[in-house]
Amino acid sequence: MSTSVYHINKGINKPVEFKGLKAQYIWYLGGGLVALLILFAIMYISGVNVYLSLILIISAGTGLFIFIYRMSNKYGEHGIMKQMAKRQIPDYIKFRSVKIFSALIKIK
Repeated sequence: MSTSVYHINKGINKPVEFKGLKAQYIWYLGGGLVALLILFAIMYISGVNVYLSLILIISAGTGLFIFIYRMSNKYGEHGIMKQMAKRQIPDYIKFRSVKIFSALIKIK
């Protein structure tokens, strides 16, 4: 008779994390690296010196890693979306008419 072994997944409802990067920042880093690869290919095809291209791409890649890791540590899993939503909240609301408030009084 065969016995089945079932493994319990202890990571349910935890954010996806890879080497310290959380959630969507993994995708941001991957997209940035693909963009740098395409930029290098364009520079190579257009005839730019290979060593100059490598220096530019490596420095841009280092900056990308530092920027993405800093954002991941600062904002966390959902923090960047909260930050973007916070920017869309107006500082104040102007009412040029009292009709809105008079309609509220009539409802009561």
